Amino acid sequence: MIIVSGWLQVAPSRRAEFLSGCREVVEQARAADGCLDFALSADLLEPGRINVYERWASDAQLTAFRGAGPDPDHAAKILASEVSRYRVSAAEAA
Repeated sequence: MIIVSGWLQVAPSRRAEFLSGCREVVEQARAADGCLDFALSADLLEPGRINVYERWASDAQLTAFRGAGPDPDHAAKILASEVSRYRVSAAEAA
């Protein structure tokens, strides 16, 4: 299993617009083969921060969905980011 987790920073005044523009991407991801979960959400404390969480069955399925990454319009709105990919060897119910 692959987990992609981290954050994006956008201008606080543009965060709602950015997230609204990501709705179709979230819908497509959740419908994609191998997607176990996909969420982008507004951070409760930092006004320009967007939290990223993805869970995929495999690297190949993640890569097939992601392709070249965000479109240039969305990429231009991202001021900073820290997103990492984690390989999970086992999972347990909490």
